Parts: sequence; C-alpha cells; structure tokens
Amino acid sequence: MNSKTKLLYTILVLIALLLPFQDFIYLVFAMKVLCFALFACAFNLLLGFTGLLSFGHAAFFGTAAYITAYFCKEAGFSPELGILLGMVGSGVLGFLIGSLAIRRQGIYFAMVTLALSQMVYFLAVQLPYTGGEDGIQGVPRGMLFGLIDLKDDVSMYYFVLAVFLFGFALIMRAVHSPFGQVLKAIRENEPRAISLGYDVDRFKLMSFVISATLAGLAGSMKSLVFQLATLTDVHWHMSGEVVLMTLLGGMGTILGPVVGAGIVVGLQNYLANIGSWSTIATGFIFVICVLAFRRGVVGEIVAHLKNKN
Repeated sequence: MNSKTKLLYTILVLIALLLPFQDFIYLVFAMKVLCFALFACAFNLLLGFTGLLSFGHAAFFGTAAYITAYFCKEAGFSPELGILLGMVGSGVLGFLIGSLAIRRQGIYFAMVTLALSQMVYFLAVQLPYTGGEDGIQGVPRGMLFGLIDLKDDVSMYYFVLAVFLFGFALIMRAVHSPFGQVLKAIRENEPRAISLGYDVDRFKLMSFVISATLAGLAGSMKSLVFQLATLTDVHWHMSGEVVLMTLLGGMGTILGPVVGAGIVVGLQNYLANIGSWSTIATGFIFVICVLAFRRGVVGEIVAHLKNKN
C-alpha cells in the first residue's frame, strides 16, 4: 500500500469516526479536542519526525489566537481572514524563533525556545492590544465566506473538523514526501545527513516554520470556538501540555498526537469536578500510561501489530 493510499484511508477513517460526534457528545468539547489534536500533530512534526524538542510552542498557538481574536473583534474581519492572519503571524514568529533556535542542539535548543516563548508571554501581558490578564473576550465567530453562520455550534463543528482534516492531511503528505524522509534522516543521524549533502539547518527551519504555522492554525480555531484568547494560550504550561499529548499518544506516529490530545482533554474535562485532585489524578494516569506504554498508546499498538505479523 503506497503513501497516497494510506493517506486516503486514514482520512476516511477519521471522517467516519468524527462525523457522528454531533449526535452523541458535547460539541464544544469535540471542537476543543480537534483544536488540540491539530496542535499536537503540528508539534509532533517537529519532535517526532525531526527530533527537535521545543518547550515554546505555546508562543505560536497563543500568538495566532490573539491575532485572530483581535482582528475579528476590533477590526470586524471575517473568520477566514482572521485565521489566515493568525497563521501568517505564527509562521513569521516561527521563522524568527527558529532561525535562532536551530543554531543549538539538544537541551540548549529546548531552552532557547522556552526563553523566547517567555518573551512572547511577557509581551502578551504588557501590550494594550491583548487585554492583559483579562485577555480578549467576546470574539465573534462571524460568517464563514459570508454564507455560513458560525454562531451555530453544528456549523462551527464541521468547520473545525474540515480545518483539522486539512492540517492532518498536510502533515501526512509532508511526512511521506521526500522532505519528510530527510527530516527522519536528520532525526536518526544528523551527521550522516550532513555528509550526504543535505542542508540540515534549512530543513530544520522549514520543519519549525511549518509546525509553528499549523500550531497557529490550531490557536486561531480555538479562539473562535471559545470566543476568547487569554494568557493561558501563551503560558509555558500550554507548551508542557502539548509535549504530554504527543508523548502519551505516541511520538513519531501519525495518529498518536490525536489520541494523546483526546486523552488529556478528556481527563481535564471529566475530572474537573474533583477540583485540585484532578491534577493528581491526571499525573497518576500519566505515570501508568508511561509505564505500560513506553512508546505511547498508538506506538505500542503499532509495535504489537508489527510483532504479530
């Protein structure tokens, strides 16, 4: 089965699994899962397939959320234009941060991304356009292409689903392309990739910018779904959560981040009633998953199926 067939089958399975959600679960919860699943998939492109651990991806997620929220609320832009501006903003920020971060490797790369992300958080606190600690609230969802009213949760759900499938398909196409093979070569053995004549820094930067742009797309969608952008979106806790989602689902797998996002968001949602104990319960479940699924949930399933065959 070639990569194109795998891509088609995977998308069809996702559509089959996600379309019936509107009849069985809370739509806002489903949209939150889809937004964070896209965020985790974007992060996995950088960590799972390029081998670069970023502790600052919340900067791109939150920056796009603020840009989309500001222009949709204050300037009255349409949702598609607000999302596009959010993606451009996160992509430019990704280029600036990536250009500096790729000069270092390992833990130094991670620390550079964290430090620069904290600078973005400081700007979000201080700039008058972000609303400070109050954030930007009451963001209108607007009319998609002037035709579809996104105030309706069902319409918004299908829009979020379409955007998620677009981002997911784009990541799958990138991973199974020659570009993706070079990324995997860099992850496995960077010195050998250099010896083969590849401009490793350029490929790293391209991966970083694509990951940042798609993370921004997820942030923009989240700001429209919940109609607000807050400091939580750019806080380092958000960067930690996306790392957790990726590791829990299965780093370096296609569906792993989606499953990881579903688990983390589900735990946050359904354990919220127990207050501060939810953090302890989430940590306990995470420890069990790490001990039982060393490769992540999807990673272990894939490994088991390979061994079985």
